Amino acid sequence: MDDSVQVCCTRCRNVFRDRARRVQAGYSRQCPCCEVVLFFEETSLDKNITRALTSARGLRKVLREMEAAGPRKAKAVPAGRRSY
Repeated sequence: MDDSVQVCCTRCRNVFRDRARRVQAGYSRQCPCCEVVLFFEETSLDKNITRALTSARGLRKVLREMEAAGPRKAKAVPAGRRSY
C-alpha cells in the first residue's frame, strides 16, 4: 500500500506527494516547484492544506490497523524462481 498523500501547492497549484506519517499539524514543507513553504496547521483556511491533513489522518489510521492485524503471510515463491 502506498503511504503517501497528494498535496496541492497554494501558490503554483502544483500537485506533489508526501508521506502520510509526516503530514501532521505543525509540519512544514517546501513546494518542489515554486519553493514556497507550506505550513500544515489544523486551523488553516486553505482547503488544499486541510484536505491533505484529513487524507493523511485517514491513511495513518488504515496503516495502524494493518500493522495491528499482525504479520503478513509470507508470499509463496514459484518453483522456478527459488535461489539456493
